[in-house]
Amino acid sequence: MSALPRRRLGNSPVEVPVIGSGAASLGNLYRPVSDAVAAEALNHALGSGLAYVDTAPFYGLGLSERRVGDVLRQRPRDSFVLSTKVGRLLHPDPDVADDSERYGFCSNLPFRPVYDYSHDGIMRSFEASLQRLGLARIDILLVHDIGELTHGAEADAVHWRQFVDGGLRALERLRAEGSVGAIGLGVNETAVCERAMEVGQFDCFLLAGRYTLLEQGALASFLPKCAAHGASIIAGGIYNSGILATGIRDGEVAHYDYAPAPPAVIERVRRIEAICAAHGVTLADAALQFPLAHPQVACVIPGMGSARRVASALAQYHAPIPGQFWRDMVAAGLIDSGAPLP
Repeated sequence: MSALPRRRLGNSPVEVPVIGSGAASLGNLYRPVSDAVAAEALNHALGSGLAYVDTAPFYGLGLSERRVGDVLRQRPRDSFVLSTKVGRLLHPDPDVADDSERYGFCSNLPFRPVYDYSHDGIMRSFEASLQRLGLARIDILLVHDIGELTHGAEADAVHWRQFVDGGLRALERLRAEGSVGAIGLGVNETAVCERAMEVGQFDCFLLAGRYTLLEQGALASFLPKCAAHGASIIAGGIYNSGILATGIRDGEVAHYDYAPAPPAVIERVRRIEAICAAHGVTLADAALQFPLAHPQVACVIPGMGSARRVASALAQYHAPIPGQFWRDMVAAGLIDSGAPLP
């Protein structure tokens, strides 16, 4: 199989393959994954050309970073690209007794996350990540879950002021020193990214769920602003929490945005599935390929919790999809007429 194409993040020196590995599942997201299965999945991804890995302190309360670092340290440093995140500090929590689910992760690491977007908080988070990863450098540093969608308007006003008054300076310092190659935000909303572009120069935004086969609202304002700003998109959540991976199955709950899908979303996916069926196209294949057609999207990062999932993502990327499928989707009003098509 040929090597995956690579794309540059904004004006930074960092290039990523068009498919990367989301490592939230390696932090035991919703279900336990053994150390062996996690290592096998990541090694298979790296060996298959998915040489960009995205992790975060929040994923498993440090577990994902530890597992990612254990694998990456066995490889030449120039053979992979790594991103992690800042905005939460992990504080010791002596009350943790087992791997019961906390914050969505089945982790027994005795920590709890505390939001901190200040200069010192971001510097401390970065240094702690280096320790957990066992690495001297991180390629991409992303501010995690800042914005009203996560915090609400009142709390976000406090966090945003922390970030503007000091956190942004920490990011710019780390980039200027060469400790990181690119900086950005890792969020589930576009509004905070647009606000960020007004106060600093960012290389990329990891945007989860907002530019997908199911929804393209980002076309109206956000993506044109990214083009003018010079920021690339790392597309996460390309299956919208699962509904674009599984489709609609009778008797099963379909998930959208981390919750059971509302009726309007279910009906829209049914319509997409009907066009898929008419062309012999798999819903997941179309979901992975669609975002990559936009020139601002540098890569997609499906969750890679197993070697089987890695193989599936590669197959989806290489699956042939006829041009008429995309044109029929536009004609049916299921893809915005302004969206670039594969």
